[in-house]
Amino acid sequence: MKNNTLIAATLACLALTSCGASGPSTDIDLTMTDFQFTPNSFTIPAGQEIALHVANTGAVAHEFVIFKLGTDAGDEFDEGDQQNVYWKVEALPGQSATLTFTAPTEPGEYSVVCGIPGHIMAGMVGKLTVVTGE
Repeated sequence: MKNNTLIAATLACLALTSCGASGPSTDIDLTMTDFQFTPNSFTIPAGQEIALHVANTGAVAHEFVIFKLGTDAGDEFDEGDQQNVYWKVEALPGQSATLTFTAPTEPGEYSVVCGIPGHIMAGMVGKLTVVTGE
Protein backbone atom coordinates (compact mmCIF):
# COMPACT_ATOMS: atom_id res chain seq x y z
CA MET A 1 0.00 0.00 0.00
CA LYS A 2 2.86 2.37 0.85
CA ASN A 3 4.39 1.77 -2.60
CA ASN A 4 1.14 2.71 -4.36
CA THR A 5 0.91 5.94 -2.35
CA LEU A 6 4.53 6.79 -3.12
CA ILE A 7 4.02 6.10 -6.84
CA ALA A 8 0.85 8.21 -6.94
CA ALA A 9 2.58 11.10 -5.13
CA THR A 10 5.57 10.93 -7.49
CA LEU A 11 3.32 10.94 -10.57
CA ALA A 12 1.35 13.92 -9.21
CA CYS A 13 4.59 15.87 -8.64
CA LEU A 14 5.80 15.09 -12.16
CA ALA A 15 2.49 16.17 -13.65
CA LEU A 16 2.53 19.47 -11.75
CA THR A 17 6.15 20.14 -12.68
CA SER A 18 5.55 19.52 -16.38
CA CYS A 19 2.50 21.78 -16.39
CA GLY A 20 4.46 24.67 -14.91
CA ALA A 21 7.24 24.40 -17.51
CA SER A 22 4.94 25.26 -20.41
CA GLY A 23 3.79 28.64 -19.07
CA PRO A 24 4.99 32.01 -20.32
CA SER A 25 8.60 32.93 -19.63
CA THR A 26 10.70 36.07 -19.89
CA ASP A 27 13.79 33.91 -20.57
CA ILE A 28 14.30 32.01 -23.81
CA ASP A 29 17.19 29.58 -24.25
CA LEU A 30 17.59 29.02 -28.00
CA THR A 31 19.99 26.82 -29.93
CA MET A 32 20.28 27.27 -33.69
CA THR A 33 21.72 24.41 -35.71
CA ASP A 34 21.69 23.42 -39.34
CA PHE A 35 18.70 23.74 -39.89
CA GLN A 36 16.42 24.06 -36.88
CA PHE A 37 15.58 26.05 -33.78
CA THR A 38 15.63 24.15 -30.49
CA PRO A 39 13.09 24.63 -29.10
CA ASN A 40 10.96 25.86 -31.98
CA SER A 41 7.98 27.03 -29.92
CA PHE A 42 8.03 29.74 -27.25
CA THR A 43 5.42 31.31 -24.95
CA ILE A 44 6.10 34.77 -23.55
CA PRO A 45 4.07 37.39 -21.65
CA ALA A 46 2.83 40.40 -23.64
CA GLY A 47 4.71 43.67 -23.29
CA GLN A 48 7.46 42.27 -21.04
CA GLU A 49 11.21 42.49 -21.55
CA ILE A 50 12.43 39.13 -22.84
CA ALA A 51 16.00 37.83 -22.45
CA LEU A 52 17.03 35.68 -25.41
CA HIS A 53 20.04 33.45 -24.76
CA VAL A 54 21.05 32.30 -28.24
CA ALA A 55 23.76 29.87 -29.34
CA ASN A 56 24.52 29.04 -32.97
CA THR A 57 26.03 25.57 -32.91
CA GLY A 58 25.66 25.20 -36.67
CA ALA A 59 28.24 25.55 -39.44
CA VAL A 60 26.60 28.60 -41.07
CA ALA A 61 25.06 31.91 -39.98
CA HIS A 62 21.46 31.89 -38.78
CA GLU A 63 18.84 34.50 -37.96
CA PHE A 64 15.99 34.54 -35.45
CA VAL A 65 13.28 36.66 -37.07
CA ILE A 66 9.97 37.39 -35.35
CA PHE A 67 7.23 38.57 -37.68
CA LYS A 68 4.49 41.02 -36.79
CA LEU A 69 1.17 39.43 -35.85
CA GLY A 70 -0.69 37.99 -38.84
CA THR A 71 2.33 38.04 -41.19
CA ASP A 72 4.94 35.50 -42.26
CA ALA A 73 7.55 34.96 -44.95
CA GLY A 74 5.86 32.14 -46.80
CA ASP A 75 8.38 29.79 -48.43
CA GLU A 76 11.24 32.30 -48.67
CA PHE A 77 12.33 35.42 -46.79
CA ASP A 78 13.00 38.36 -49.11
CA GLU A 79 13.23 42.19 -49.13
CA GLY A 80 9.42 42.51 -49.23
CA ASP A 81 9.26 40.81 -45.82
CA GLN A 82 11.40 43.46 -44.09
CA GLN A 83 8.33 45.66 -43.41
CA ASN A 84 6.71 42.76 -41.52
CA VAL A 85 9.64 42.05 -39.18
CA TYR A 86 8.93 42.73 -35.51
CA TRP A 87 12.48 41.90 -34.28
CA LYS A 88 15.50 39.95 -35.52
CA VAL A 89 19.04 38.95 -34.64
CA GLU A 90 21.78 37.17 -36.59
CA ALA A 91 24.29 34.75 -35.04
CA LEU A 92 27.44 33.59 -36.78
CA PRO A 93 28.63 29.97 -36.46
CA GLY A 94 29.87 29.27 -32.93
CA GLN A 95 28.52 32.58 -31.62
CA SER A 96 26.55 32.86 -28.37
CA ALA A 97 24.91 35.96 -26.94
CA THR A 98 22.23 37.21 -24.60
CA LEU A 99 19.99 39.93 -26.00
CA THR A 100 16.77 41.54 -24.88
CA PHE A 101 13.66 42.69 -26.67
CA THR A 102 10.22 43.84 -25.61
CA ALA A 103 7.49 41.31 -26.35
CA PRO A 104 4.61 42.44 -28.55
CA THR A 105 1.70 43.85 -26.56
CA GLU A 106 -0.93 42.06 -28.65
CA PRO A 107 -1.52 38.41 -27.68
CA GLY A 108 -1.46 35.83 -30.47
CA GLU A 109 0.75 33.47 -32.44
CA TYR A 110 3.72 35.06 -34.20
CA SER A 111 5.75 33.42 -36.96
CA VAL A 112 9.47 32.88 -36.34
CA VAL A 113 11.92 32.01 -39.13
CA CYS A 114 15.56 32.05 -40.10
CA GLY A 115 15.86 34.75 -42.76
CA ILE A 116 18.97 33.30 -44.42
CA PRO A 117 18.12 32.21 -48.00
CA GLY A 118 17.01 28.58 -48.15
CA HIS A 119 16.71 28.08 -44.40
CA ILE A 120 12.90 28.33 -44.26
CA MET A 121 12.62 25.65 -46.92
CA ALA A 122 15.07 23.52 -44.90
CA GLY A 123 12.66 23.70 -41.94
CA MET A 124 14.05 26.51 -39.82
CA VAL A 125 10.71 27.85 -38.61
CA GLY A 126 9.04 28.29 -35.25
CA LYS A 127 6.17 29.84 -33.34
CA LEU A 128 6.12 32.55 -30.69
CA THR A 129 2.95 32.63 -28.61
CA VAL A 130 2.31 35.90 -26.77
CA VAL A 131 -0.13 35.72 -23.86
CA THR A 132 -1.56 38.42 -21.61
CA GLY A 133 0.74 39.09 -18.65
CA GLU A 134 -0.13 38.21 -15.11
